Amino acid sequence: MVVNIGKKRELVARILGVGVNRVRFEPDKLEDVADSITRDNIRSLVKSGAIWTVKTRGTSRGRAHEKRSVWKIHGKGPGSKKGKGTARTGKKQVYVIRVRSMRYHLKVMKDRKEIPNDVYWHLYKQVNGGHVRSLAHLRELVAASKAR
Repeated sequence: MVVNIGKKRELVARILGVGVNRVRFEPDKLEDVADSITRDNIRSLVKSGAIWTVKTRGTSRGRAHEKRSVWKIHGKGPGSKKGKGTARTGKKQVYVIRVRSMRYHLKVMKDRKEIPNDVYWHLYKQVNGGHVRSLAHLRELVAASKAR
């Protein structure tokens, strides 16, 4: 009587939780595999090494890594760059850098007692609200607040 090994392969795949194409049988022990009926029989064959699974094959990234390393070296100098400086860094990052620098300058001015606490917080909120354009503008506002 001929037993369909394909059905055994499906059963093994279900037990081990892998795809059907990853299941392999030991050629010498195909009769034992054919005789195994229960899941326990199959588990014991897996333990004995008559049945095993193959690793999944992925896409080879070797050539891609090689190309990327070459690309990183070439064409990155200042002569190859086009557009404004902000074209390469996002608007959000530019905003974050600007706001952080202004907050830092405000903090330094407050620590040096160049501006009082109420002016510090007034300017801090203006920075947060987007009223202050740049460090130069911030210095102008500080000078204006001192003049008052």
